[in-house]
Amino acid sequence: MSEQPKVYVIHENAEWLPPLRTAFEELGTPYEEWLLDRLTIDLRTPPPEGVFYSRMSASNYTRGHAHSNYSTDIVLRWLEAHGRRVINGPSVLQLELSKATQQILLDQSGFTTPRTVIAVGRDKCIEAAKELDITPFILKPAQGGKGLGVKLYDTVDALSRDIDEGALPDTVDDVWLVQEKIETNNEYITRLEFVGGKLMYALRIYSGGSFELCPADVCEVDFEDFCPANSNTPEKVENEGPRFEIQKDHDEVLARKLEGFLAQQEIEIAGVEYIRRPDGTPVIYDINTNTNYNSGAESSAGITHGGMAHIAGFLTDELETTLLPFETQAMA
Repeated sequence: MSEQPKVYVIHENAEWLPPLRTAFEELGTPYEEWLLDRLTIDLRTPPPEGVFYSRMSASNYTRGHAHSNYSTDIVLRWLEAHGRRVINGPSVLQLELSKATQQILLDQSGFTTPRTVIAVGRDKCIEAAKELDITPFILKPAQGGKGLGVKLYDTVDALSRDIDEGALPDTVDDVWLVQEKIETNNEYITRLEFVGGKLMYALRIYSGGSFELCPADVCEVDFEDFCPANSNTPEKVENEGPRFEIQKDHDEVLARKLEGFLAQQEIEIAGVEYIRRPDGTPVIYDINTNTNYNSGAESSAGITHGGMAHIAGFLTDELETTLLPFETQAMA
């Protein structure tokens, strides 16, 4: 008798999984975790039946798991070749691993994105910055995560000094985005969270000058590190208040347009980040297909069925759909 179908969570970082485990257990959903660290795959052997959810992250290399770029791609293609239900499959993985690819597709779909010049090789970053011809500007790795390796420069000379001094971080592929810094009247960015391809809620994140904006509870830091007392943002008063806050309203037009984009790209779970120019134009600069959630922000907003619970519910529904042929066969 074949094994009962389950939800399989493909990942490389167990620290982000406890909330999802809890949600599965509360629903009574059978699940199994696949840590893509070391493995063997017989390509002639069919994978188990079930629903497979990829939580591979672009920040994997910061945990010594850069190899998971390739192992995950192999596993996802193996699953799809055998007709398995895959959430955020191979094409989505490639988007997660390349901010440059994200921007190309967003531009192609008519979204406003930061003006960007790609540099292949850190020695080409100076040339790219001169071609961009905008100051201040931002330098970021094409494969990033949590804002790691992102730095703001006021001048090309400052970037040149960092390169000469070996101050740029190591990256997976030495591909860089040299990008305009978006001018805004706000001190926060907005992250639209989508589960099952539909908007769940909008999260406001106060950056306080930092680019490390991971909303996961395990990424939390002291509020004063990001929101200085001299901030003129009305929502923050003398270091008091949350760094992450659920918005009571959101840009409905932008959300619907993004839902269409995500469907076109076969992205079913994601967080999309944008910032507004002074004229109100939303500028999209990142798609995170391995989204995490902040329980404090959800609790403060009175949300009892949070992000991970939504994901668990969505995956459970997909599993039940997968189970139908098995149940029909058992009744025959």
